[in-house]
Amino acid sequence: MRKLLLAPVLMLLFSFPVNAQESGWTGLFDGTTLNGWKKLAGNAAYQIENGVIIGVTVSNEPNTFLTTEKEYGDFILEMEVMLQDSTLNSGIQFRSHFNPEANNGKGRVYGYQFELDPSSRKWFGGIYDEARRGWLYPLSLNPLGGNAFRPGVYNKVRIECVGNIIQTFVNGQQTACLIDDEDASGFIALQVHGINKAEQEGKKIYWKNIRIKTDKPTLTPTAKKIYVVNLVPNNLSSIEKKNGWRLLFDGKSAKGWKKAYGKGFPEKGWAIKDGALTVQKSDGGESTNGGDIVTEDKFHAFDFTFDFKITPGANSGVKYFVTLSENNKGSAIGLEYQVLDDKAHPDAKQGVNGNRTLASLYDLIPANKTERFVNPPGQWNRGRIIVYPDNHVEHYLNGMKVLEYERGSKAFRDLVAVSKYKIWKNFGEAEKGYLLLQDHGDEVSFRSLKVRELR
Repeated sequence: MRKLLLAPVLMLLFSFPVNAQESGWTGLFDGTTLNGWKKLAGNAAYQIENGVIIGVTVSNEPNTFLTTEKEYGDFILEMEVMLQDSTLNSGIQFRSHFNPEANNGKGRVYGYQFELDPSSRKWFGGIYDEARRGWLYPLSLNPLGGNAFRPGVYNKVRIECVGNIIQTFVNGQQTACLIDDEDASGFIALQVHGINKAEQEGKKIYWKNIRIKTDKPTLTPTAKKIYVVNLVPNNLSSIEKKNGWRLLFDGKSAKGWKKAYGKGFPEKGWAIKDGALTVQKSDGGESTNGGDIVTEDKFHAFDFTFDFKITPGANSGVKYFVTLSENNKGSAIGLEYQVLDDKAHPDAKQGVNGNRTLASLYDLIPANKTERFVNPPGQWNRGRIIVYPDNHVEHYLNGMKVLEYERGSKAFRDLVAVSKYKIWKNFGEAEKGYLLLQDHGDEVSFRSLKVRELR
């Protein structure tokens, strides 16, 4: 009987209002007025009922924000949130700002956002950069965290900002961990998202028990093995070190890298400048200038992340399970995460069903991606390759999983049999291999190269 009674009792306790002043907490909402708050950027409605702030959607209005008049730097913010149904989208801004000249003079709020998304994609608690960089931490990077949200009831959310570390929580479960130097302070805001469907008119979002702690806020110990998005170039945080990550490029030297064929690092064709490892433009051919470079170590099962920036029309690649045993001309052989300007390079239209486009497993499996998650030439993108001990492989682009496959499976071998790799025995099935950055004769830069070995 005690086990049966435990859950209802906990739910009842969870529903009681919190004491905002307890242990250094300060209430941001007095329960009866909007003193200390102001509305910006749109004309959606905000009203108060029974100690709850209610945001109400209004047609033909841009995103509207109820913002604090004060700005906050380091803090812990907590509140309870409920959305009327799964068709709504909302957010909680923090360390955010306002540009009064944007949006034809209506102004635009921009900055970090705790995503309030009750839809089936389960990104409630992810981190978005409103009106600026887009998604920073989609919950495709933490599927378990996406399960913390409960529809139709109040969910307790928590945002921790200390220095350049941001952590988010939903109902006590960590959903994201971001390290970023973009903003050190700003206002907090409650968003009513703009709508474009008549049936969404008048839908409601509810916020209550809003409180903040600014006096010596302390981060909650980061969840074990949570994936960290670290946007500080070539930086390895203490959290990442604890989870087994190590840098493969220090931003200053070629330490850890060598020629694919030959000794030492290439004397020409590669440059290290401004914290980036850059293959220089030559003739657009494979390994005709500096040549490919590979890691000094080989890897079996691993999580490898890398930032890359292409120039217009550029072609390159990141390869894995490279053995250097084929003695072929041109680029070394290996499984390839394609790095390409899909709009300007002809290779994007070759192959089969787009299997030579950006983030694809080159010539084998196309990347399933949308344009909004692809940054154009001249901007940095984040790539990620995971090879699990059971040979399950995943490719990511800017936090989104774009493909997965089983290395060595019948399906994999069938694809190899009709590809350019069919002439190589047991292609892509080596026990371990080098990681490789390709020289394809176009200027492409790499940074923040990190790896974690999996066991």
